[in-house]
Amino acid sequence: MSEIIEINADNFQDTVMAYQDGPVMVDFWAEWCGPCKALMPIIGEIAAEADPKVRICKLNVDNNTDLAQNFRVMSIPTCIFLKNGEEIERFVGTRDKQAYIDQLRAML
Repeated sequence: MSEIIEINADNFQDTVMAYQDGPVMVDFWAEWCGPCKALMPIIGEIAAEADPKVRICKLNVDNNTDLAQNFRVMSIPTCIFLKNGEEIERFVGTRDKQAYIDQLRAML
């Protein structure tokens, strides 16, 4: 079981890029985004079911425009999967819950 970690410029490096124990999923979202809001409960379920080594993170693009630009996030929701600070996969738009779970399991 993992908790959802709110990411910002202050904690991004340590929480996401420097994490070496497993995969990290970063959900780039915004309050005004309907599909992002629809994805929120799914992200919560994934976090509740995830292996303890998995980190599930949310990054509000409106509050962290530099980070969104650095990752070339052009539309939201975008979920980026990283391991050891390297981007492995990117889902733009929403997918079914199992797609996220399968991606994280493949990275363990």
